[in-house]
Amino acid sequence: MLIDNISFIDIKSPGAHVFSKFPIPRIGSVLLSTILAGRGYHARVFIEDAAEPDWPFIEKSDIVCISTITSTAVRAYAVADRLRGLGIPVIMGGAHPSLMPEEALEHADYVVRGEGDIALPELIDHLAKGGAPPGRIHGVSYRSPSGEKMHNTGRGFLEDMDILPEPDFSLIHGWEPSNTYPISTSRGCPFGCRFCSVIQLFGRKYRFKSVEATLREFCRVAAAYKATIFFVDDNFSADKQRAKAILRGMVERGVKHSWSAQVRTDVAKDPGLLRLMADSGCVTLYIGFESINPKTLRLYDKKQNVDEIVQCIRIVKEHGIDIHGMFVLGADTDSVDTIRRTAEFAVDLGLDTAQFMPLTPLPGTPVFSEMKDAGRLLHTDWSKYDMHHVVFSPAMMKPETLQVETLKAMKKFYSWKYILNHLVKFDFHYAMIGLYGRWAVRHLLGKVRAYFEDIGSASYSSM
Repeated sequence: MLIDNISFIDIKSPGAHVFSKFPIPRIGSVLLSTILAGRGYHARVFIEDAAEPDWPFIEKSDIVCISTITSTAVRAYAVADRLRGLGIPVIMGGAHPSLMPEEALEHADYVVRGEGDIALPELIDHLAKGGAPPGRIHGVSYRSPSGEKMHNTGRGFLEDMDILPEPDFSLIHGWEPSNTYPISTSRGCPFGCRFCSVIQLFGRKYRFKSVEATLREFCRVAAAYKATIFFVDDNFSADKQRAKAILRGMVERGVKHSWSAQVRTDVAKDPGLLRLMADSGCVTLYIGFESINPKTLRLYDKKQNVDEIVQCIRIVKEHGIDIHGMFVLGADTDSVDTIRRTAEFAVDLGLDTAQFMPLTPLPGTPVFSEMKDAGRLLHTDWSKYDMHHVVFSPAMMKPETLQVETLKAMKKFYSWKYILNHLVKFDFHYAMIGLYGRWAVRHLLGKVRAYFEDIGSASYSSM
């Protein structure tokens, strides 16, 4: 088949939450479109959270690639069905299709599972040549001529990340740099948090771009954009010596540009690393504390304790770096009191921003398998698997109680006192986050009854 125009679509996130107003493009589609553009294809990326897609262009594409996480899968499938109805071949990828390829093949012609850096270009080239089904392309699922769903053997993880091009964000339709510019420098995670799907997608082994390649991309972006650079790696400081080398390079080259990253609490055990972070322009660290309940931390297999969390917050703040803390509520060891104490903890220890999320059993994770086998899933409406809706039956409270108490925790954190304190300091950024946080909580609280009535929960009226 003749292939020239290829459209990538990143599906819009459902619902509103505290960071809905600050969308960050997922790098996967941008990177893959950059790779294909380098091979001579005319590729464009449409990110629904950033701008309304150019549907006339998409509907004239030779192939459409749709990337979706679990919470966007319902809409992704609807878009895929409509495009296939127009005779356009659809390739699906991303976290959800990778872990649920049988389901995705009900709506797509092909599924690229896991990392698509090699598999997708091979599949596109194969389709361009025509001929037999792609039976030899590792990591691809498809239907045979007889209609049988076929899943080729998996593809090993990419080892040399330096072979990847820097993502070309100019390929994104209607994209303009906002307040945040994403950079990815590593993949994988050796930890085993039971609610996380990173291991299933990217493996347990950390794989890194070289220090020089990372510095080259950082310096280019810093020179071109004022936006804060966000390292989207699951753990930027996974290799502390590598992280230090990158940060020293920033300082030595005189590039002090605001940046932020995701890290674990163990970052506070290395004062030299934190000093380099502060000296090189780090403004915020995003840290998954997950819980202040020791039993829950053990259940999550988080490999950190409450004392380490407290020490981490204190030491990071001493270095002048803001903290965005993330908490996952509703484990089998959590009570209503746990949730309320978590909100108080976040306020008392002076976190700058926070997210309180109900535990969400995502497909492919141990938590999902356990909940499914025990019959504890309330439904599989994937659009509600967004870490803002309760989709399972907790052990120590009703589902509705977990939903409401999680929202109340957010409301307690983003209090009027929080907003006024930032306004007094002329810190309008955090004041606006607080205002939007309160609006999002009120918006979601107003939908709780309808949500549980819609899924047929009989216990809402007894709350």
